[in-house]
Amino acid sequence: MKVGDGLYGLRRALVIAGSQSQVLSLWVVSDAGTKDLMVKYYQNLKLGKGRHEALREAQMELLKTPGYEHPYYWASFVPSGDWSAFNKLH
Repeated sequence: MKVGDGLYGLRRALVIAGSQSQVLSLWVVSDAGTKDLMVKYYQNLKLGKGRHEALREAQMELLKTPGYEHPYYWASFVPSGDWSAFNKLH
């Protein structure tokens, strides 16, 4: 096993299992920061934004939030896979 195989292996397993896209963290982040970022991310997805756009906008919003300005809280997350918006089911 080489350095980096763990992240690649997890992503590969998720794709094989049928996951179209993933949000990956490159380092350990606080639970509170992750929760706040993910709430903003899913709100953006519900508005119909593309997956990468939704994450980027959530990161930029967190950057402007007092207490979360440091990249430790938001820069760890990277999108992978399908970047498009989800298709509406109705």
